[in-house]
Amino acid sequence: MGTRITPYTAPDQETKKEQVARMFDNIAHSYDLLNHLFSFGIDVLWRKKSIRILKRHLSAQKPDGNAQIMDMATGTADFAIEAVRMGLKDVHITGVDISPGMLNVGRKKIRKRGWTEKIKLMEGDSATLPFASNTFDAYTVAFGVRNFEFLDKGLVEMHRTLKPGGLGIVLEFSKPRYFPMKQLFAFYFRFIMPTIGKLVSKDSAAYTYLPESVQAFPEGDEFLKIMESCGYTNCKCIALTGGIASIYTGIK
Repeated sequence: MGTRITPYTAPDQETKKEQVARMFDNIAHSYDLLNHLFSFGIDVLWRKKSIRILKRHLSAQKPDGNAQIMDMATGTADFAIEAVRMGLKDVHITGVDISPGMLNVGRKKIRKRGWTEKIKLMEGDSATLPFASNTFDAYTVAFGVRNFEFLDKGLVEMHRTLKPGGLGIVLEFSKPRYFPMKQLFAFYFRFIMPTIGKLVSKDSAAYTYLPESVQAFPEGDEFLKIMESCGYTNCKCIALTGGIASIYTGIK
């Protein structure tokens, strides 16, 4: 599915999954700061919009509350925390990630807010999830699917864990197509982001990998077709902030 991009060594020396886990372990200490810095804080608004979509779905499908949600590639649990903060207090969120370092940061944030009963974090891989079929009412993935080693396997596996009628929400970077956003975005991603990322995180490869992974990721109609081929129906795409990011939704 698209060009294979990895953060560090050649894939025959270390799998993409192993490299991505190592990369996020390396930058976990500075991830939140850099994430908000690089997006000028707009990523918070993107998450809020995604959560509003999630809330509308759950209000229609689970009016009695008590919904089960998976936050795949949860990282430091920003999405899960924001979901609870925005009023999804009668749900249980299971955050899954392959990076122990990111999960440790996320657990500290959750404990600080006193939400350990609402949000649980665990180590896991999108291609082999340790959940029974038809477990979750919805799942979310924020800026994570482009890091999947096998995109189609991850989408199929997450689809398997959804209950019938369950909603999948994918928030991911995309590439602006029109002037001047296209040119500004390309310059920022290619030159500014790797420089700042290297200075703050001490891992230059991580923030070189980011623009490369965005460039290689199938987006828009191409990604919707992949979702459909993985079993999702009623697939939709919402472009955000001039095409810098997109929200994809699909139903089981």
